[in-house]
Amino acid sequence: MMSTMHATPTDSLDVATFANPVQQRRFVTAMKRIAADRAAGNPVRVFISAAPRTMNSPKWDSWLTQITESLPAGVEILHYRNVFNERPYDWESIVGDLDGLIIVGKQKRPGSRVYLLGPIARLELRSLIARKPVLLYGHNLGLVPVIDCKSQVLAPEEAPRLKLIAPKRWRADSETLSAAFKALGAGLEEEESQPHSLPHLAHPFTAPPR
Repeated sequence: MMSTMHATPTDSLDVATFANPVQQRRFVTAMKRIAADRAAGNPVRVFISAAPRTMNSPKWDSWLTQITESLPAGVEILHYRNVFNERPYDWESIVGDLDGLIIVGKQKRPGSRVYLLGPIARLELRSLIARKPVLLYGHNLGLVPVIDCKSQVLAPEEAPRLKLIAPKRWRADSETLSAAFKALGAGLEEEESQPHSLPHLAHPFTAPPR
C-alpha cells in the first residue's frame, strides 16, 4: 500500500481524490488482500484517534455514533478512554492488534475540508498507513480514506503536525472506501444481519505486567 505523502503544491482541491490511478489500484488490491486473508469469525478492531479536546466536545458521542454506524456491523470500536483509561498511553502495545484506524482531526473551521492532526495522531497514522485501512472522519463528509486526501507536514520539526485536506468532489460511493470497508468487514459475515451497535470495551487488551 502506498503512503499518502504524494500531494504537490499544484494539486487542485476540485477533484474526487488526490491519489493517482496507480495508487488507487494498489490501495484497492491491498484492501482485497486483507479481506481475503482474514479468517471468518476473527475480531476486527478499529481505533478511533481523537485528541482529549475532541473527546470532551459535547458532540463527541454523536460523532462516535456516526462513525460506528458507517462501519461494517460487528467492528470493535476502540479509543483512548476504553483502552488507556487505566494505564499509560502505549501505542506500540496495541498497534499490532489493530485492523484499522480512524482519525478525527481538528477541523480548521466549520464546513472546512481541512483537518489538523497533532504529533501523536500523525505518528499513529504513519504506523498503519502502509499496512491497514486508515480513514479520516470528516464532520460533514463521513469517512474518507486517507489515500484520497492531500497531506502536508507542518512545523515544528521536533514535533511535526499533519494537515489533511479532503477533496471537494469526494463521493461516498468511491472504490477506495468500498475496498476499505471490505477489509474491515471480512470475517464478520455472520453478523451482517445484526443492527449496528457501539461496543464499549473496558479491557480490550491485556495490560502489560507491572
